[in-house]
This record gives sequence, structure tokens and C-alpha cells, in this order.
Amino acid sequence: MNTRIRRTTGLLAAAAVLPLTLSACSSDSGDADAAGSSKKASASESRGGDEGMGGSATASGVDQPFGPACSSVPKEGAGSFEGMAMDPVATAASNNPALSTLVTAVKKAGLVDTLNNAQDITVFAPTNDAFDKIPKKTLDAVLNDKEQLTKILTYHVVGEKLAPADLENGSFTTLEKSKLTTSGSGESFTVGDSAKVVCGGVKTANAHVYIIDSVLMPAS
Repeated sequence: MNTRIRRTTGLLAAAAVLPLTLSACSSDSGDADAAGSSKKASASESRGGDEGMGGSATASGVDQPFGPACSSVPKEGAGSFEGMAMDPVATAASNNPALSTLVTAVKKAGLVDTLNNAQDITVFAPTNDAFDKIPKKTLDAVLNDKEQLTKILTYHVVGEKLAPADLENGSFTTLEKSKLTTSGSGESFTVGDSAKVVCGGVKTANAHVYIIDSVLMPAS
């Protein structure tokens, strides 16, 4: 994949930047917008070398978006597949209405800049319906516990770009530093014990995104 986004040296570098960045992160939406605008030019240029979100599989092994929830993604604008490909991942998520609870959580944890500035990562992004499975009292408590919220959210991030084929029988160290397993084939994948990929192969300027139907919980 031809891209001008600088690659990191792997998971350890991605994980190492986390504690250094947390204190500098902002929780307002302006952070996402500012980071997004700075990435758009290079992302737009690199899209020509990728599959542009809607083409066939590329040399990197990443297919076009797949899964039942992909049909609800807007066809045009910032929240479309093409629009998300131009923005870093936190900004891209903020333009997808189905991920609004996740975006709120990312802002509360102060992880907007961390995610937007990371390079070559994979994000397993729970939908609003996934968060709705959590009892409201429990969810409210987690959203107001920055330490626990950060632990949960970073468990959804892997410090490398994962193609669908990588998920077939995978085990990955997350930025939270716990292992996360994946399984499946074709267009049917399970993340962790039971979370299903409902829209996979989504690309942003700095990440591959797999939208999932359950929130992943690291071991306590």
C-alpha cells in the first residue's frame, strides 16, 4: 500500500506512546477536527494506491468493506467509506452516527489525539447497540472512571494493521497489553469470546477498522 503516513516500528512503539500522549489529549471535538484536517491531503493522495474503500482486494490483503452493518454507512460525505478513508480514526468515527457512544467514550478517556496520531493500527469499534447491551448504571460508572475506561478502550486497539486474513486464527497484543484473539473466515469473524464483526475492512487514514456488535472486556 503506497502511503505517506510514517510507519511505526510495531506494537511496542505504539504502546509506548500511549502514556506520553494521554496527558496531552483533549476531550473536545475540536481535537478530532484539527487532527483530521492535517491528514486529509496525504490520505487523499494515498487512496489512489489503496482500493479507495470500495474496490477489490489489494496487495496488502485488505478487502473492500464487508458485513451486514456496512449497508447503513452513508454513501457520501465525511461518514462514507471514502470520507472515513481521508481522516484519522477518531475523526472518522466521529462522522459515523453508529459509533457516537464510542466517540463519547474516547473523548472522556482523553484518547482522541492518541488514536489520531498513532500509525498503522487496527481498531475494533463497538457500535452504539454494543454499548446498549451494558446496563446503563454500569456504563455510566465506566464512562466516569477514566482509568477503567482507558483500559477498556485500549483493549480494542492493536498496534498493527490487520487484514481480514489475519483474523482467521489470530492472537494479538493490544495497547492495553492483554492478548486478544480472533477467529473466523471469509466475511464472518469473531473477536474475543463472542463479539461479531458486523462491518469489516473499513479504512481510515491511519487505521483499519472492524466494527463489532459487543464491547470487549479485558481481564480484570
